[in-house]
Amino acid sequence: MSTPDVSVQSPPQKKAIPIGLIAGVVVMIAVLFIPMPDDLPVAGHRMLAILAFAVVVWITEAVSYEASAIIITSLMAFLVGTAPTVQDPSVEYGTSRAISMALAGFSNSALALVAGALFIAAAMTLTGLDRRIALVTLSKIGTSTRRVMIGAVAVTILLSLVVPSATARSACVVPIMMGVIAAFGVDKRSNIAAGIMIIVAQATSIWNVGIQTAAAQNLLTVGFMDKMLGDRITWAEWLVAGAPWAIIMSVVLVVLVLKLMPPEADAIAGGKEAVEAQLREMGPMTSSQKRLLAVSIGLLLFWATEGKLHRFDTTSVTYVGLVVLMLPRFGVMTWKDVQSRIPWGTVIVFGVGISLGTALLTTQAGQWLGNHVVAATGLDSLPTLSIFAILAAFLILIHLGFASATALTSAMLPILIAVLQTLPGDFNRLGMTMLLGFTVSFGFILPINAPQNMVCLGTDTFTAKQFAKVGIIVTVVGYALLLVFAATYWRWLGWL
Repeated sequence: MSTPDVSVQSPPQKKAIPIGLIAGVVVMIAVLFIPMPDDLPVAGHRMLAILAFAVVVWITEAVSYEASAIIITSLMAFLVGTAPTVQDPSVEYGTSRAISMALAGFSNSALALVAGALFIAAAMTLTGLDRRIALVTLSKIGTSTRRVMIGAVAVTILLSLVVPSATARSACVVPIMMGVIAAFGVDKRSNIAAGIMIIVAQATSIWNVGIQTAAAQNLLTVGFMDKMLGDRITWAEWLVAGAPWAIIMSVVLVVLVLKLMPPEADAIAGGKEAVEAQLREMGPMTSSQKRLLAVSIGLLLFWATEGKLHRFDTTSVTYVGLVVLMLPRFGVMTWKDVQSRIPWGTVIVFGVGISLGTALLTTQAGQWLGNHVVAATGLDSLPTLSIFAILAAFLILIHLGFASATALTSAMLPILIAVLQTLPGDFNRLGMTMLLGFTVSFGFILPINAPQNMVCLGTDTFTAKQFAKVGIIVTVVGYALLLVFAATYWRWLGWL
């Protein structure tokens, strides 16, 4: 008898604990064992330790953002839960109250707006309206190299108005632009291909500054305004402040790419035909696309006229739009259609981020840190423009270590708001928060600094070195323009 072959399966290899996670725990323990100052409550001390852990884990990307959000929630529940309350040191917070504090961000209207925005982005992808808008725009622009690059910016602007997700926008535009590049008949690593894809990535970040609903970090900034300052910036006010800067930077970007990466050809031989062929392939506009377009235009009108023609806030209006889009027969999607298309991890991270910032304020950790930052840097003796220049430069530099603008906003903006509240002088703290929120979108230098950069890098049309070559100049010019606007336009608008 022959003995049957028995295949022995090797046991699955255990993954090593990420170094970044170990480093985060070590840093947290180190902060916990630092002698506590008399003017810092125990709960505040522990919140600073949790913040240090979060920053290390987010920078190193030791675990996913969703996993880090759950870890941070658990740490807040037990570390803050066993700490005495700020109001009465003889009483502990208790884990029940602490977990409520850790989940407080999920009741914030800004979180609801992020969730609503993700539903709209899913509806765009589901119906193909985002692709149709991009193709129609490109078909109208023309076929010269310069016009195609301008068209890439124009597509980005239009989609920024109706697709409230930078990653979704780039994921829609990239395949279309790859088709346009193919029509040139040039190599994937040509200057034409590299220039177009770099423009798509950089223009997406630029218009994250110009439009409030274009990016999650903007909505997180609005959430912190609500929680920490008791007020917020409307969609139209953000647009009036940010769009002029974005328009100028869009021109700078196109000129810069044409200068640094001279195109091999001046026009596309069959570029317009290729775009029109894709449009013909899509067929006539479907009824669902027409309904979604009508709802999107309606939302834009209501967002832009908040506080002028009506008193309805952006979040509430957005949810009315979602109701219409999910109605039987009239709507364009069902729950089953969108549930797999929604990045629920973004919602979780967003909610925990707001909770983290709010808890820093509740436990007085934010105020304590703000006081010490002001005392150590001498910000209290500087004019308003210099304060903005220093804080904006700090955010731009520290962004080099973050792969997520949402994580950067969660970690740093509450501290900077606490610093602004500590500073003396009569300046607009709400306006300054918005302007600092602009700088959070400065993910221009490294591909890893923004998801849309990574989507474009995945096309293999440019290298990280080429991206940085353009991005460093865009960052320097963008920062200088921020200061010019702060000294003139934004000051005239009363935001400083």
